[in-house]
Amino acid sequence: MSKTELIKKAYEIAKEQYAALGVDTDAVLKKMSELAISLHCWQTDDVGGFETPDATLSGGGIQATGNYPGKAKSIADVRADLEKVLALLPGKQRLNLHAIYGDFQGELVDRDQIQVKHFQSWIDWCKSQGIGMDFNASCFSHPKAADGFTLASKNEENRKFWVEHVARCRAIAAEMGKQLGTPCVHNTWIPDGSKDVPVDRNGYRKILMKSLDEAMAVDYPKEYMKDAVESKVFGIGAEAMTVGSHEFYMGYAMKNNKMICLDNGHFHPTEVVGDKISSCLLYVDEVLLHVTRPIRWDSDHVVTLNEEIQLIASEIVRNDFMSRVKVGLDFFDASINRIGAYVVGTRAAQKAFLIAMLEPTKSLIELEEAGQNFERLAMLEELKTMPFAAVWDYYCLQENVPVGIDYIAEIQQYEKDVLSKR
Repeated sequence: MSKTELIKKAYEIAKEQYAALGVDTDAVLKKMSELAISLHCWQTDDVGGFETPDATLSGGGIQATGNYPGKAKSIADVRADLEKVLALLPGKQRLNLHAIYGDFQGELVDRDQIQVKHFQSWIDWCKSQGIGMDFNASCFSHPKAADGFTLASKNEENRKFWVEHVARCRAIAAEMGKQLGTPCVHNTWIPDGSKDVPVDRNGYRKILMKSLDEAMAVDYPKEYMKDAVESKVFGIGAEAMTVGSHEFYMGYAMKNNKMICLDNGHFHPTEVVGDKISSCLLYVDEVLLHVTRPIRWDSDHVVTLNEEIQLIASEIVRNDFMSRVKVGLDFFDASINRIGAYVVGTRAAQKAFLIAMLEPTKSLIELEEAGQNFERLAMLEELKTMPFAAVWDYYCLQENVPVGIDYIAEIQQYEKDVLSKR
């Protein structure tokens, strides 16, 4: 029996087992088409970007560790790597681009001067790939962020510089969405904060509110662009106070009808983002997720299929929030093959959503509402050993991408043919 036949046979057996629980696996696989994961371009080159030759990180609470060979050194490299990643993933993806990755053609363009023309080739590339785009202002790794403040800066010249940068990024994002026919989510994250205990927390937050109001003064059609604002509990050099706390941005999003971005690495280790989603969506229309794997702090490890990721996916699926939650990845591991990091991380997130969709949610809620908590617990435990892998393998087969561990050999060959020659 061929491998394809074995996969199909295993799926038919799994299909019957899930049907006994009231789950239609064929319908679940169709529902997976609703999940579009936004791939973060910065995994290709460790958040360097292409503003200047050999650009590297400099401050702002961002740190990529490792020096594994094969780092992308040009926009062509980034696109080649992303094309390889897309070829190894089932389902739908998008591109998540930071402003420092503009196609500047060797010209030095400061961030308060960027225009759509610097990103047109990216729009064209996404169109050729049949995918949408998301975008981010890059408020870090810049001389005007050297003191740790951008939109919350008390230096008026610097503050206006960053306001203009964010305003331009929003205009560019709107054009991306317009040309590609799918809304571009523009996310605003800043590293602003204090290394030691500040006195004027309120003053900085008032400035940040003012700056956001100015940067977001222009309203763009939501079919072109949607704003998101992203909080963080702390960062390197901002351990004592982060201006853009969760409370600050949650309030700003609610007041101004913006998306709140929840990065599951941006909270205290005992906080669980999966538990925040239903609360946030009572007060805002949509939520943006940055999915990562923190180890002790916001260290942005490659996503794996763990309990935290599973809860995030389950909360979205159980409450029918698929249309209200945008999913993006946010990790940058320079210690392993960067293409492998993408594929492992994205597949892990996709698996979490598939497992959630294979859950007999209605039956579980009925047990819960009847006070049958033993039965609910027993059912949740038994679901952990259901043949999810057979459904996943069949999904990959349907999508014409490598099944199981087959993608490892393809990435190894790409490393031999492409990455090792950089």
